[in-house]
Amino acid sequence: MDAEFSRRIAVGRIALSGKDLTIEANQDECAALAVRFGLPAIRALSCRYRLTPGRQGEVLAEGWLAARVEQVCVITTDPFEDAMTETFAARFVPAERFREDEDLDPEAMDEIPYERDTIDLGELAAEELSLILDPYPRRPGSVLPEGVGQVDAPPAAPEEGEEGPRRPFAALAALKKATD
Repeated sequence: MDAEFSRRIAVGRIALSGKDLTIEANQDECAALAVRFGLPAIRALSCRYRLTPGRQGEVLAEGWLAARVEQVCVITTDPFEDAMTETFAARFVPAERFREDEDLDPEAMDEIPYERDTIDLGELAAEELSLILDPYPRRPGSVLPEGVGQVDAPPAAPEEGEEGPRRPFAALAALKKATD
């Protein structure tokens, strides 16, 4: 299955001095990505790339992503539009040289395997968009109602001679002590 937003480029067509290009999703691609990410809509998605060939078929992709998405506020459940921008870098690596490390370094550059001398810049942009989406989006200015989301302070320890709060497993603990 092809990605919803695919912009393939042959690695062999990237000059030694590098290549600059901009990709943009059309309406159908934005609609398909919105379904994929569970959003009401993606109004616009574009990414400007600087591609630099590396050693042994590697390609460094530096990207500048811009998107306008419609999200649903987790507080009010109202839809709202949000503009997002992100810069990122990733390294495309030939699939035969790609190694999935078990000890992933969160600070290391993402490496993406590719096959048949073709990298997909559209899918990379879509993945980067998915990473910057807020899992709990809030419409600007929305606030939780008074008292919601506040944690009550734990009850104070009972004074000597006072009965403390009921503990659900106190009877079981007493039984265990009696059998020991």
